[in-house]
Amino acid sequence: MPEFTEEMLKSLGEKAINFGIDILIALVILFIGRKVIKLLNKLVKKIFDKVELDLGVEKFLMSLINLALYAILIVIIAKQVGFDTASLITVIGSAGLAIGLALQGSLSNFAGGVLILVLKPFRVGDYIVDGGTGLEGVVEDIDIFYTKLATPDNKSVCIPNGSLSNSGITNVSAKGKRRLDFTVGIGYTSDIKLAKKLITDVISKREKVLKDEDVTVFVGNLGESSVDIGFRCWVNGADYWTEKWEILEEVKLTFDANGIEIPFNQLDVHMKNS
Repeated sequence: MPEFTEEMLKSLGEKAINFGIDILIALVILFIGRKVIKLLNKLVKKIFDKVELDLGVEKFLMSLINLALYAILIVIIAKQVGFDTASLITVIGSAGLAIGLALQGSLSNFAGGVLILVLKPFRVGDYIVDGGTGLEGVVEDIDIFYTKLATPDNKSVCIPNGSLSNSGITNVSAKGKRRLDFTVGIGYTSDIKLAKKLITDVISKREKVLKDEDVTVFVGNLGESSVDIGFRCWVNGADYWTEKWEILEEVKLTFDANGIEIPFNQLDVHMKNS
């Protein structure tokens, strides 16, 4: 009996020593791990600052990265002190999967928001057209889940970032200047050269048409009832619509004053006596 007690105490003493060593190693791992996590956080923050990431997205991503790094550190420490890490990882994975399925739509919007804020296909103040929904307007705010637009008729529209990032986006105001494209039909009996000269004169008198860009006037098509004349010029993006409307009006008035016919559909009705 005394020998059994002595062996048991000896065994307990060895286990206590081994456990103490494991605890000591775990504390060392914790100390070094925290230093490594802080170093990685600083490195990631420098990368985020370099790409000029939105402050809200940066804080959120930093929190996620910090949480993931500490979760890995806890698993390593748990394994060092003898816990069954396989079960712990399984529980964490199952919980993450359940949360991911429950928040699938929100996570899609979040991922889309991150892509938009990182890649910057548009910025606040740009005029965009969403190819998926057909909605268009000036970007008022880019949130982490939604992008808010002010439509031309002064409506406020919120588009989920998930759908916005997965559709074709036309950034109308990304460039400083835009090309105006016109097509005007004239009658086959009208003077084509005169019509082209009149169009050129109208464009050359427009102050807001960019003079350092080419103006092109050409016969685009010989239609069934008209000769289609196309013409192109360049303006600043802010002047696009006003110049488009005013140039069309001036071309019509100039054609009328110079006898250039713009054909239109007509219907002849013949009445027969009974």
